[in-house]
Amino acid sequence: MKFAPSLVALSVLSGLSSQVSIAKDAEMETLVITSSRMEKPLSAIPNTVTVIDQAQLQQQLAATRDLSTIIGNLAPSFSPSRQKMTNTGETLRGRQPLIMIDGVPQSNPLRNGGRAGQTIDPMMIERIEIIHGANAMHGLGAQGGIINYITKKPSGHNESRVSFDVSAPTSFAADSLSFGANYAFSGTIGDVDMLGSASYHSNGVYYDANDDVIGVDSTQGESMDSQSKDFFLKFGYNFGESRLEFMVNHFNIDNNGDWMPVKGSFANNIATSAVKQRQPWQAANNEVTTSSLSYKHNNLAGQQLELQLFNQNFQGVYGGGCFASFYDPAFDGTTGLTSCDTGSNGENYFYDQSRNKSNKWGLKASLIANNIADSGVDLAYGIDLFRDTTEQDLVQTGRSWVPETRYDNIAPYAQLSFSPLKQLTISGGLRYEYAKLIVDDYKTLWASGDKQIAGGKPDFNQSLFNIGLSYNFTPSLRLYTSYNQGFGMADIGRILRDGASFPDTGASIETSLTLEPIVTDNYEFGLDYQHELLSTKIALYRSEAKLGARLAMNADGFYDVKREKSVIEGIEASVTGYLTDSDDLGMTLALQQGEYDSNEDGHIDTDLDGANIAPNRLNLFWEHRYSTDISSRIQANYFMNRDFETASGDQYAEFDGYVTVDASFNMPLYQGNLTLGIQNLLNRDYFGYYAQTVPNDNRYFKGMGRTFSVGFSLPF
Repeated sequence: MKFAPSLVALSVLSGLSSQVSIAKDAEMETLVITSSRMEKPLSAIPNTVTVIDQAQLQQQLAATRDLSTIIGNLAPSFSPSRQKMTNTGETLRGRQPLIMIDGVPQSNPLRNGGRAGQTIDPMMIERIEIIHGANAMHGLGAQGGIINYITKKPSGHNESRVSFDVSAPTSFAADSLSFGANYAFSGTIGDVDMLGSASYHSNGVYYDANDDVIGVDSTQGESMDSQSKDFFLKFGYNFGESRLEFMVNHFNIDNNGDWMPVKGSFANNIATSAVKQRQPWQAANNEVTTSSLSYKHNNLAGQQLELQLFNQNFQGVYGGGCFASFYDPAFDGTTGLTSCDTGSNGENYFYDQSRNKSNKWGLKASLIANNIADSGVDLAYGIDLFRDTTEQDLVQTGRSWVPETRYDNIAPYAQLSFSPLKQLTISGGLRYEYAKLIVDDYKTLWASGDKQIAGGKPDFNQSLFNIGLSYNFTPSLRLYTSYNQGFGMADIGRILRDGASFPDTGASIETSLTLEPIVTDNYEFGLDYQHELLSTKIALYRSEAKLGARLAMNADGFYDVKREKSVIEGIEASVTGYLTDSDDLGMTLALQQGEYDSNEDGHIDTDLDGANIAPNRLNLFWEHRYSTDISSRIQANYFMNRDFETASGDQYAEFDGYVTVDASFNMPLYQGNLTLGIQNLLNRDYFGYYAQTVPNDNRYFKGMGRTFSVGFSLPF
């Protein structure tokens, strides 16, 4: 599907894409988007924004705890969840989003191992703010947009709450049971408030619609047959016109390692399955600690001061395998290594696995001046400092796969908002990015050429612009248009470890074009109609990158990065009808087309595949409120058929679309609240989008069959 460049090149900001029960302008005005850096009302944000509030989040959690699934249900330009520990290939508008917790980056752009979606338990989240499209509001990595998990805040009074949940597929097999518990408390003593929460969750074995065990991804990471724990604390101190707040969240998920994959066959339509057998390596896991110290002064010489010092410490262990990429003849016969398949030339292969380690430090400092000299001009300005130190090693042999890499970034910025007319708001800004990459001399693995690479300290600088306009024709009808630039780095780890990224002689990171940053231009145009009985939003966008970063799978199932020109165009639309005081009926639509330059002639010619772009998708829902406290929701997700073609018109992948239906019910019970949910209500048998569009016999997975969930929470 193609979109008219004359329309798409204009650009949009389609306001709120989430479904709000009652559509009133006043309600929209009070909804403040903290991810915008200016804390503006939603109607003043010149970007497409989706907000998943607490009520919507709880409604979705009744059927599934998978955050990627929840985001896709309410923001359909996000890729379908892979239902695994990994989120590789899950994109927003066809590009990688920057995932954050309270503004603290969770994504690992230096070595993106696809684990940024597994860093917090959903019970710790108050709402999710999604800003669609490339932007530079928070710096590195927001090529597809921003997904910011806003954590819960103290309630202002002393209370505790316990929550329990249990789920199981139709088969009700003993090993399929998933269950969890959460305890949370909130309290206030004078000017000090606090909130704490602890969660434990055990995932059982996943089954498809035919009651067959779904295959395990023992390499990239598997969420079935796993356990997760999360500990969260937040302390706040209010004094005068200031607030000091400390937040820490520690999340850990461990696969039990009790299942091994059984290879499927993409060509013969045989799904990858699993057999109960102990994995001969350390099972995949994630361990992440996110912390921040924030200070806010509401009146510093008439301005608002905000400071945030943050840290994120990430370690992700990936499952093992018998990979040619990890073979080295120097380790043949080494004691303690488990041998596996013999190579075609008689090599003695052995199991190995990788581990990503990343430590991020950052400081965000900003000042906000509203209505300067009664001119109607608002100004936000400040500076962001960021350091990311990342490496990837091999667990069994201790070899370095990606050398320790340090990324230092300094980015001053300024953002203006001005209303020359009551109906018109104009915004614009400038951000200057200076970045330095520091890598010592290193050697690639034997299978990657055993190349000696000279280290270095290449630096980059880029000025990034944005401009936006919104005009209210009437109190109900608004037009949005904007242009934003985003800044990011390609997955540096994949580039450094790939010997093909460097010439055979004189290899140096100083001269590698593949390390150049990604600058993405995002154009949008949209309309927003908001009325008591109807809410309609439509947005057209175009995203361009002259030197993008496409993921391409190699023979071992690992991804390499290809630096090519890419263009993505799309439409996002939503319609919600408030039929009665008790019934809402609505739909959201996302259509997108993406192509890249496969032969480096400057012209895009080949479709992006499922690892790089989401399917065309239509979501429908009906929500009914029986009373103030009792409600139900039925939602259907239609993933449309799609063919992927090369420049010559040859088809290289085909997606067979499917429809899934979910249902949830919420009601008070005793002094608490009961939720019931069903995922894949009609028990549709299907292969996932990623499995169909990125052919791999080891990852040809089916989706989960009908799964029932029950939850109960009780305050005391």
